[in-house]
Amino acid sequence: MSTPGSPSGPPVPLAGDGMPVPCMDGAERPYLSMDAAASTGALPQVAARVAEFVPWYSSVHRGAGYKSQLSTCAYEDARAAAVAFAGRPPDGDDVAVICRNATEALNHLAYRLRLEPGDVVVTTVAEHHANLLPWSRAAACRHVECGRDGTFGAGDVEAALEQRPSPRLLAITGASNITGWMPPLAEITQAAHERGIPVVVDAAQLAPHRPLPAGADFLAWSGHKMYAPFGAGILLGPRRAFADGDPFLAGGGAVDLVDLDEVLWTAPPEREEAGSPNVIGAVALHAAIDTLTGIGWPALISHERRIAAALRRGLAAIPGVRLLGPGLDAETLPVATFTIDGVPHALTAARLAAEDAIGVRHGCFCAHPYLMRLLGYTREDVRRYRDQVRRGDRSAMPGAVRASAGINTTAEDVARLLAAVTRIADGSPPPVPYRQDPRTGDYHPRADSPRQLPWPQAHQAPCSPG
Repeated sequence: MSTPGSPSGPPVPLAGDGMPVPCMDGAERPYLSMDAAASTGALPQVAARVAEFVPWYSSVHRGAGYKSQLSTCAYEDARAAAVAFAGRPPDGDDVAVICRNATEALNHLAYRLRLEPGDVVVTTVAEHHANLLPWSRAAACRHVECGRDGTFGAGDVEAALEQRPSPRLLAITGASNITGWMPPLAEITQAAHERGIPVVVDAAQLAPHRPLPAGADFLAWSGHKMYAPFGAGILLGPRRAFADGDPFLAGGGAVDLVDLDEVLWTAPPEREEAGSPNVIGAVALHAAIDTLTGIGWPALISHERRIAAALRRGLAAIPGVRLLGPGLDAETLPVATFTIDGVPHALTAARLAAEDAIGVRHGCFCAHPYLMRLLGYTREDVRRYRDQVRRGDRSAMPGAVRASAGINTTAEDVARLLAAVTRIADGSPPPVPYRQDPRTGDYHPRADSPRQLPWPQAHQAPCSPG
């Protein structure tokens, strides 16, 4: 099945694609988002479903009125759709807890697994902070190292699983948010299960691009990365993991009976969803799942393989550009992270935005240990940068530029990005001077520039913190 308006499947325009934005030469250009790895726009089907649902919105699970009953059905249908999207049977043991995003889901799980400080969690240096920090706060972490190209093999993970003490858990990414590289999850999961070790997969980057791994014990993913940016995500795992003990959040909706000295928690998944849930976010996520399922994985994957190849090969062919991560023959998601010789990453991103209306991400992408390895930095380098940040100076913060694509990206979009990067890399001077703010590390067209952009009001936070 294909999406209406796109007989052969992707690309599928998203809400807001092509909106004109101001550029430094005084012209307006259609905005090109190459930042899908951070967050995506909404699928038209998602936006339409939300608009359709909003008049019927009401509280769920407790209301007797018609709107409340309808909203409850919509919310629970979204939960069932998430279970099906993960490839799990509707009458199986797995439950879907509806959270804000994958970060909340992983923090939630780290709490619910009742880890002790002496427990060991095996994870990797390639993780997003969301799949590093919750585990290091709850237990001792054993990290799988990567090679210079940012990859590791199943054997590297097996070696970490074999060390003593035996780990309680393996927490691993489904795909890198910096390089788009996908670890061999099936082989890794099998190795963990042979040793009786459950597996958590951070699928935030993977979910909109590939089927979710069937063998994982726990999955976490976010709606805002899969064309449903309305604040809902999923934590999926076996019901028994949530059946005992107090939940991550305590409050209304998570209980059967409360007295001043006793609480009877209700059954999962409701036990894990205290407070008024994000019904609209759940409805949006359901619509995204339906749309992606309707397009089908073969069409999605075929499109993204073409875009990934054009993006990565095109950047690697530009003189002065260094593409980070595995070689060009490796299969990755449509994500390409790069540096330009002699041009700070923050300046590259600022110029792409102000001169070409192209939105990219720059910095460390919430995966500092991985990026430092990809850039080849030493511990001494990292210590020096840390000292500078402590002094409030981010002007020399390490980083790179990331261009990432999705269901809406066309070959023409990639060509437009490559032309802009080529112009920056060949030393062509900017049309106006740029000034760096040392507090944030970001660059902006100088205030005395003859051309002024009607940009949103500046803020003190850096464009790419964390």
